[in-house]
Amino acid sequence: MHDFCLTIPYGLIVLAGGVMGYLKRGSTASLAGGAGSGILLLIAGILTLKASGKRKNSYFGMILETVVAVVLTSVMGQRYIQTSKIMPAGVVTGLSALMTAFYLYKLATGGNHFSAKVE
Repeated sequence: MHDFCLTIPYGLIVLAGGVMGYLKRGSTASLAGGAGSGILLLIAGILTLKASGKRKNSYFGMILETVVAVVLTSVMGQRYIQTSKIMPAGVVTGLSALMTAFYLYKLATGGNHFSAKVE
């Protein structure tokens, strides 16, 4: 599975979570963190999607999505430890940890793999 197949939905979820946190509680930290991270993930997903159209890897995009997932895992993990609240800290921590593992696997195995081009 190519990384952008999961990165784009992951970015949309994070972005929506940040916007919902702002609308529900007026939290500018949620808006900045969630929307900022979500937009970075969407940019990374689009970079890797465009590169795959050329049958190449966008290592910049892959590293960007990995860094964002690691930061979200760390920040939201600390928040979960402090508050013990499943929503949103626990959910974002779990999802981001899974995505971090997926991204590290993709980087360790050389990125997205493409089948031989059929002429």
